[in-house]
Amino acid sequence: MDGTTDPVEQEIKANHVAENGHVRGWETILFVEDEGFVREAAREVLQSAGYQVLTAKTAAEAARVYEQSCGEVELLLTDVVLPGETGPRLAQRLREKDPALRVLLITGYAEELGLRAENPEELLAKPFSTPVLLKKVRQLLDCSRIPPQKYEAAGRACDNT
Repeated sequence: MDGTTDPVEQEIKANHVAENGHVRGWETILFVEDEGFVREAAREVLQSAGYQVLTAKTAAEAARVYEQSCGEVELLLTDVVLPGETGPRLAQRLREKDPALRVLLITGYAEELGLRAENPEELLAKPFSTPVLLKKVRQLLDCSRIPPQKYEAAGRACDNT
């Protein structure tokens, strides 16, 4: 590589940046978070950046919302620790239906669960800032997905908490 940027890549990047320099999108995100304040705040941030946002409080509710979305969901943004089923297990289940689904796990327990070193590209530690969330979401939507084995390992780590 000569260090120059591909013209197609430049155009894609330009289309994702608003006039104020913030990252923008249009894709549909399913956000699963049991804490109402966090869920609503992140939903507002994502919607203001142009994303369509579906929300759920639990993994069971998320599975129903996902089914009703008719294949529109491109990114699952989920807390790792949820009532009933873990975020990584939910991701694994939904990936069985759609192998191209991208996933971003959020948690306040990354180090305790050993997730940071194992899967840093799809993990966001709480608390996070608006620019960090938007950048991470855009990066995941623009890149190829991570192998499902990573979620199996994350799910096992969550079972040990």
